[in-house]
Amino acid sequence: MKARTVVFWLHLITGTTAGAVILVMAATGVLLTFAPQLVEWAERDLRTVPAQAPGAARLDLDAIVAGARRASLEGRPTTVTVRAEPRSSVRVAFGRESALYLDPYTGATLGSGSWLGNALHVIEDWHRWLGSREIGKLFTGAANLAFLGMAISGMFLWWPRVPGRRLLRAVTVPSFSLRGRARDVNWHNSIGIWCAPVLIVITLTGAVMSYQWANDLLYRLTGNVPPPPPTGGQGPMAQGGGRQRSQGADATASGETRRTNLAAIMARAEQQVPGWVAITMRLPQRPGAPVVAIIQEPPAWHPAPRSQLTLDASTAAVVSWEPFAAQNLGRRLRSWVRPLHTGEAAGLVGQAVAGLASTGGVVLVYTGVALAWRRFRGWMGASAPVRVPRSTADNRQQVSGSTRASQP
Repeated sequence: MKARTVVFWLHLITGTTAGAVILVMAATGVLLTFAPQLVEWAERDLRTVPAQAPGAARLDLDAIVAGARRASLEGRPTTVTVRAEPRSSVRVAFGRESALYLDPYTGATLGSGSWLGNALHVIEDWHRWLGSREIGKLFTGAANLAFLGMAISGMFLWWPRVPGRRLLRAVTVPSFSLRGRARDVNWHNSIGIWCAPVLIVITLTGAVMSYQWANDLLYRLTGNVPPPPPTGGQGPMAQGGGRQRSQGADATASGETRRTNLAAIMARAEQQVPGWVAITMRLPQRPGAPVVAIIQEPPAWHPAPRSQLTLDASTAAVVSWEPFAAQNLGRRLRSWVRPLHTGEAAGLVGQAVAGLASTGGVVLVYTGVALAWRRFRGWMGASAPVRVPRSTADNRQQVSGSTRASQP
């Protein structure tokens, strides 16, 4: 059996098996193309506060977080995000599911988000794990790897075996005048060839985000030791970011807040990176745990360089400092995974390219399934017995008998 035949059948079987999940991931990827900009626009009234008089003082950050806890029924806060822009509000998150925006000058609660932001959050959940992290993540991770294999094998299958200008044009230029099978073949080949390089980047980075072994492999290939995987007890939902709340847990959270000096921690983080853009503090969810401050620096060769500062929750003493410029090669490459996956590494142009490639993925699934269905119907038609009407069979017998009778 020829290698091309083996690759073709692997490509066909993989596509028909994982096609439905790939279709969901590609379609949701299209909807998420400009999600950061859309959410920023939809929540502009929540993320921006009125201009203040010169010299207006901001409230103590501990007071702002305490006010967010009183206004929310979502349990204990998990992160606090402060932006350097004077008119920016403070965002206090309660796990992945909810957050409150507060005025840093008055402490007033501005809101919890927009309908568009909530809708895109649901779409992202479907894109990442079909709406269920516990069950769907297994399918999306496997489908992502399948899509990676199909993009690589597709480039081999779609490229013409015989060189020639006419054949090259036939498989690289989409035709809108064709119909039926010819159209599906043309679109599958031409769109696949143009989208495959981008889809390979998207699926490769998706594998790194989906699987711990892929994440660790990225570090090992650069000669660096992979960081320890996050434990289940340290996730936002496991740390009390869920929707249920008990009186005992709330009392514990209040006690931890009194021991956490957020104002001193914020001041220390500001001093660490002059010119910072935003600071996100991961609040301790157990006694004695430190505060981790993720400090976003002004964009340079990376769209959003981030340094990590770990501090003692009560004294604000520095436990560890990991500036972005001093990170090892493995960690620097890992910081590029998400921007490459979403296209944000190249700004709006990169996001548009990623969105077009995801649209191409939708077309590839449609045309691939259509071609497979036509092939299946052809097999069924070829294997079905041909039934001859009785009158026609009698006529054939009569003709055959007359012919034998006329022979000498």
